[in-house]
Amino acid sequence: MRRWSFDAIGREHLRLENVPVPEPRPGEVLVKVSAVSLNYRDKMVIESGAGLPLQFPFIPASDMVGRVVSTGAGTSRFAEGDRVIANFIPHWIDGPSISTQRAYHATLGGVLPGVLSEYLALPEDWLVHAPASLDDGEASTLPIAALTAWYALVELGGLKPGQTVLVQGTGGVALFGLQIAHALGAEVFVTSGSDDKLQRALQLGAHHGIKRDEDWVEAVHGLTDGRGIDHILEIAGGSHLGRSLEAVAGSGRISVIGVLEGFEVSGPVAPLLLKLVTVQGIGVGHRRALEDLVRAVDHLKLKPVIDSRHAFDALPAALDALDRGPFGKVVIDVAG
Repeated sequence: MRRWSFDAIGREHLRLENVPVPEPRPGEVLVKVSAVSLNYRDKMVIESGAGLPLQFPFIPASDMVGRVVSTGAGTSRFAEGDRVIANFIPHWIDGPSISTQRAYHATLGGVLPGVLSEYLALPEDWLVHAPASLDDGEASTLPIAALTAWYALVELGGLKPGQTVLVQGTGGVALFGLQIAHALGAEVFVTSGSDDKLQRALQLGAHHGIKRDEDWVEAVHGLTDGRGIDHILEIAGGSHLGRSLEAVAGSGRISVIGVLEGFEVSGPVAPLLLKLVTVQGIGVGHRRALEDLVRAVDHLKLKPVIDSRHAFDALPAALDALDRGPFGKVVIDVAG
């Protein structure tokens, strides 16, 4: 089989290699991978290591869909032929976060090897059934981007019809947040630096598009009669959190998801205290929430937005697509 790996930090060290197909051990299933979805995190891991203790050679990427082709001894969750997707934080099944100050959770394509391979032998507990309503490329986009938005808005946020949701930008998490919020009856606001992307966001169901280079906080208060936003998906991070604190409604919620503007967040304390704001860090989500999301995708008929699809041997081109700031997800068709 073929797989992508790198033995040192940097895109120039990526290589497509031939290795034996693994055999599933007890408790594992062998999956023939159909498609892999890339995240900005994958780009960071390849280019900088993202501060993770990688063991080389390292296989990148975390989000995949495939079919079970054989099972190891003692397995019971899946049968041959089942279509499955990976759980990004495989040891987090349900409940509170399993991270501590001294031990962060192990993730696929991070501490744990990734999925850019034609076959994978994985513990069956690391997988969930794929949604029936999505094709392979679409299904591969769920484990990080969709689950992050779902976990923020639904699992922790308790989103209700009629509430307001603001998503920043038009990447994978933002567009899933837009679609989930719209499907659940919320009023959706989107910020972007691109007029074209704002128009496309409106076509997906957003109610308001706001240019990022204008005073978007003032625009939000103008559109909400000064009330602000109930749920904000904070994609930028860094000092941008301060602007979200100004834009959020009283007793509202800010879900901190991205680090595009830095790994340390900052903002004024007055709106945080006076508005009784909840600022919630989001580390994707657990397996049970992913299973809930899969059922919701089929029930609500959510359709992931795919910016571009690439052949398995075209990983460099797929990373270039990430560099350009895609509208939606970048997918690699492993099975061709």
